[in-house]
Amino acid sequence: MNTLSNLLEKIQNAKTLDFGTIFGEAIELFKKTWLHGFLLQLFTILIMLPLIIIFYVPFLGLILAQQEGGYGNDQAIGNFFAGMSLLYILVVFVGVFVLGAVSVALNAGFYRIIKKFDYNEQVTTSDFFHFVKVKYLTKFFMLMLISMLIAIPSALLCYIPLLYVIVPISFFAIVMAFNPDLSVGEVVKVSFKLGTKKWGITLGLLIVASLLSQIVGMLLCGIGVLFTGAFPYHTTYLVYKNVIGFKDNDDINQIGLIEE
Repeated sequence: MNTLSNLLEKIQNAKTLDFGTIFGEAIELFKKTWLHGFLLQLFTILIMLPLIIIFYVPFLGLILAQQEGGYGNDQAIGNFFAGMSLLYILVVFVGVFVLGAVSVALNAGFYRIIKKFDYNEQVTTSDFFHFVKVKYLTKFFMLMLISMLIAIPSALLCYIPLLYVIVPISFFAIVMAFNPDLSVGEVVKVSFKLGTKKWGITLGLLIVASLLSQIVGMLLCGIGVLFTGAFPYHTTYLVYKNVIGFKDNDDINQIGLIEE
């Protein structure tokens, strides 16, 4: 298991990455994982569905009330917001973080799946739920909270700081996935160190990969986004792999080279 100092040292001594090479490798890796990427999108939708229902059901009541009194019925709108209890708002707020933490845990599981495909290891559907356990979910919950506390003020500052922090935040799940013994603070520290070191190439890869996945998905009648939406994860994975790597697999590869 990598220690914090070991991780930071690897990031500090990281080699220069080539955009074209990383992007090409991401496409080749995506060809192996596209079905599991589709499953990731479905699992995420199913997890967030209860929150979507809780959030939107009250608005159906508002629509019905407006239909009865006319769409210009200001009283119906006033009664709607007056009827929204503090408990309802609290449930929605907590639900966002709890279900969001589960969603990020699934993302971390997907990174493990990508690695297994990359190293020709056996993959099972249960790998998605590797981190859906209390001891991990508490960390993901805290990472979700930290992400919001960082992203919201950054967005309020004319979005310019958000361009910087979005890269380190994108590494939270993968750093946690391959270093689950790190504390929340250490995950954040490593993510920001890696995000700062490889900010330009990571941001470029995420933008291009996201645009490509959306364009191809829309060309496939819109529903194709479910199949292409996970593509950006592969670029993040490859940046992590080329900067920090995976000690166990590196050791095995070295043994194989010696035997040859």
